[in-house]
Amino acid sequence: MSRQVLAILSVAGSDPSGGAGVQADIKTLTVLGVYAAAAVTAITVQNSLGMASCQPLAPELVAAQVRAVISDLKVSHVKIGMIGSRAVAQAIVQALDGFTGEIIYDPVISSSVGRPLSATDGLEGVWRVAGLATVMTPNLPELALLVDRQIKSAEQALLAGGELFARLPHLKAVVLKGGHLDEGHPEVRDFLLLPGQPPLSRRHPRVITPNTHGTGCTFAAALAAYHQRGGDYRRAFEQAVDFLAHLLQISADWRLGQGNGGLCHHRLATGG
Repeated sequence: MSRQVLAILSVAGSDPSGGAGVQADIKTLTVLGVYAAAAVTAITVQNSLGMASCQPLAPELVAAQVRAVISDLKVSHVKIGMIGSRAVAQAIVQALDGFTGEIIYDPVISSSVGRPLSATDGLEGVWRVAGLATVMTPNLPELALLVDRQIKSAEQALLAGGELFARLPHLKAVVLKGGHLDEGHPEVRDFLLLPGQPPLSRRHPRVITPNTHGTGCTFAAALAAYHQRGGDYRRAFEQAVDFLAHLLQISADWRLGQGNGGLCHHRLATGG
């Protein structure tokens, strides 16, 4: 008797350099033993030196991709990254109507070089997609944009992260990526927020490396993979933090492009 394979669907932009977007998601899910499907929201022109342009796809084409996958494969989790435009956001919301699995949303509002990725529609599209999310994984600059104020301390970050629960009815967990806090400190603290529970923090050494492109995508995809495996937010958070910390360490001394390079997922596949 054949066994049913669970899949995770990545809904994100395409990065031709392979560092971020659906490419990073597929690599992450694959090395963690998960079947990866992907629906592309936008075509970007970018490399390790930055992004030259971003062209969102037609909303109906994005929706058709999503529907084609979830109507056929047994999708347990949908991981959403860059949406590209307000119209694409609405198409994603409509295509996922009735989906009952987990939706992990990494609210990609700007690229690692600071270029806006939400077109000219501001945060409206981001909030539309966030309304579906069971988990959100913002970094601190993204969180600051969501709550419309500066965040300069862990206490401020935790307060802002907690505010997301009041606004988003489906939200079950918020992960705050702490790489932008105390940037001179040798350790990074990431946080998991669950409604009505004390925050959980996880520390790891700060890795000094130019190869950080796509770390947010990789982390959110890893969180989805580990949650699919165990069904527990706390354990999945701890495992995803450790996974990314290890991947940063083994990627640190390699040259990937001339600027802000991606991560060496392939070294994990070969036992690196």
